[in-house]
Amino acid sequence: MSANPNPTVRRRRLGAELRQLRLASGLKSQEVAKRLMVSQPKISHLENGNRATSPRDVRDLCAIYGVTDEQVIDSLMEMARESGRRGWWHPYGDLSDSAYIGLETDAASLHTYAPMMVPELLQTPAYAQAVIEETIPLPTAAQAATRLKVRLRRQHRIYDPTRPLRLWVVLDESALRRLIGGPDIMREQLEHLKAFSAEPHITLQVLPYTAGAHPGLPGQFSVLQFGDSLQAGVVHLERFPNGHFLEKPADVQYYSAMHDHLQTRALDPADTRDFIADATNTPIGAALRSSSMAAEQSGAMRAQRSRPMIHEGPTTGPTCTSAVHGGAKDGAANP
Repeated sequence: MSANPNPTVRRRRLGAELRQLRLASGLKSQEVAKRLMVSQPKISHLENGNRATSPRDVRDLCAIYGVTDEQVIDSLMEMARESGRRGWWHPYGDLSDSAYIGLETDAASLHTYAPMMVPELLQTPAYAQAVIEETIPLPTAAQAATRLKVRLRRQHRIYDPTRPLRLWVVLDESALRRLIGGPDIMREQLEHLKAFSAEPHITLQVLPYTAGAHPGLPGQFSVLQFGDSLQAGVVHLERFPNGHFLEKPADVQYYSAMHDHLQTRALDPADTRDFIADATNTPIGAALRSSSMAAEQSGAMRAQRSRPMIHEGPTTGPTCTSAVHGGAKDGAANP
């Protein structure tokens, strides 16, 4: 158990324990609901960890399931009390990703594929602020500040000396080439990544453009595992604004295999460090030059389109241009 119990994960583990006890008793959820005088959906929500369970409900369920071991009952009731407590993120208000933060806080390992930007757990403060300001529609200064505080607080999880999160990131090359926040911020972020890649509990691999088509093209995903046989893994699909969770064992297995496949296609950790070192020095200026050239070309095209046509010759009668008539002059028919 962690030093700061996570209510989200405690609810899920308690639900798993209660479900095992019900199955061992041979009772169906409808029968349990009838004896407890509640609706059947409530039993399902309790077992899935979708709602908090009161210690009294736990005690009554243990009686229905024939559990007599006082230590087991006390342990489950304590788990119920913990599940009703607030997580560290609750004082920050109504966060759209609070469910994911709860799972991330208690996960033992996290495997993620990041196609477009550096994962939030590895972002520098300046990079994170730039991402928040550019990706949240019309954020107020207070909203942006709150999101930044929460994001940086989440990063404590990878610094925890007692239970550091085992993090395995496959990072698409696009995330290294996308200029976010300006050259100085981007350079700092790349140096930050290189430093983290040397940490023993963090594995970082770059998936280069040359890898071609791969299973991760549909978008970002993460697989969270909890180091507890009673707590099944969870897949989080990055979708704006709240994301989507998959909890069926087949889905967790599928995305775990997908991440394994991406690992084999990506550069190994040593080559990844070299790749990031090169990217720190070369692509930033190149990206600026490419962006500047594209902007100049776009501006020139807009200016050309907005320039009025000037036709030489007679001012009366039909006027034709070579652009319209394929080079015909003086009203002559096209061949």
